Amino acid sequence: MADEMKYEYKTVQTVRGTDGLVISKMRKDGWEFVEQTQGTLRSTLNFRRPKKPQPWLLIGIAAAVLLILTIVIGAASALSGGGEKRDESGKSTAVASEKPSATPTPTPSAATSAARSAATEVITPQNNPEFAALLKGGDNCDNANLNFATRYKGQTVAFNGSIVHMAPHDDYDTRYDFLLGPGGKGPNTDIGPAFKYKDVNISDLKLTGKKIPATISAGDKFRFVAKVGEFNADQCIFFLDPVSTGIR
Repeated sequence: MADEMKYEYKTVQTVRGTDGLVISKMRKDGWEFVEQTQGTLRSTLNFRRPKKPQPWLLIGIAAAVLLILTIVIGAASALSGGGEKRDESGKSTAVASEKPSATPTPTPSAATSAARSAATEVITPQNNPEFAALLKGGDNCDNANLNFATRYKGQTVAFNGSIVHMAPHDDYDTRYDFLLGPGGKGPNTDIGPAFKYKDVNISDLKLTGKKIPATISAGDKFRFVAKVGEFNADQCIFFLDPVSTGIR
């Protein structure tokens, strides 16, 4: 039927414990929660929302206007091409008669050197107020997560935190997914982003310290040093890549 409501559908996989946050985020974006499939470590959430009708008339008008502008600009360029060529010929003669400058090549300024040094600096809550505020935030779905990930992607951050959740990655026995949080509350962490190391071996953590533990588990406290990855707004997960993990 012509008047029948049409929907677009979306499926989101979440880590256990973040289902409510993801559902709330999707509802704010206009999605209707349909059903949930609960797995051992992950949940699959299904959503739908009405499709918006395509403004075909406006699209057709815009295309026609764009075509007309292209024709007009092309004609103007053809008419002015001859004059430009004559001007360029005169400029070439003038440039050829000039003598090379004896001015030495300028060296990088102190400001430029400082900017380069800042770009390689490890970001911590002490030297970056934006990162400090992010670690204290109460909503791991907030846009502050996306803004920070976009601005500092590939740079290195360091913070004191703990393992919130640890589970095998897919069917592997020696590769894991780690959910990390700032502070030292482990599974009871209730502030900051939901940082995640995905598909890593224990050796990938590069544990450092006087006494390296034989095993690690949820609740263990570390000094995390990691590269900033992407923020998945659908799952409210902030991905990091481990650089080193200090015992504390």
